[in-house]
Amino acid sequence: MPGDPPVPITVWPVPAPQQGETMSNAMGVRLVHNLTHPSDLIIDLAVGPQLARAVIAAHRRTHLHAPRQVGWGREAAALIVTGWPVDDAASPVDFFARCRTNLTPGGCIAVLLPHGDVIAPVDVVIAAKRARLAYLQHIVAADRLPRRGRRAQLDIHTDVLILTRSVTKTGAADG
Repeated sequence: MPGDPPVPITVWPVPAPQQGETMSNAMGVRLVHNLTHPSDLIIDLAVGPQLARAVIAAHRRTHLHAPRQVGWGREAAALIVTGWPVDDAASPVDFFARCRTNLTPGGCIAVLLPHGDVIAPVDVVIAAKRARLAYLQHIVAADRLPRRGRRAQLDIHTDVLILTRSVTKTGAADG
């Protein structure tokens, strides 16, 4: 968005998800290890068992839920992972507002989108900002990384937008 500082873009070399699933096993492992600490709670809204496997292997805790369910539990999570678009009756802003209330201060939401639609990431960021979330990082997941001395061409399959419930400079939650 105009006037916003750019977010870092990171490339993760991970396999593409299987048809109908949100992520590969390697993606689940990267998300859990890079965005949480041992014993953190993770809310899994993804399609497929990959994130649950990574949570168990990393000794994290999880709530596995469909996005439409009424309650996501009483405890706030350090990480919420979801595919996009969300199969939810609420608007994207309402969905992100619900995520925000279920997120610890400084916690993250990882939104995984199939690569290729240039408008979808912009729509996600706009909806997240309207729900008072900050756009923290953009991760590009690619099957193959470019080789040294060869033309840089990534085989990108997934865009991962990392959103956060930021913490103010005084250390207080942002509302």
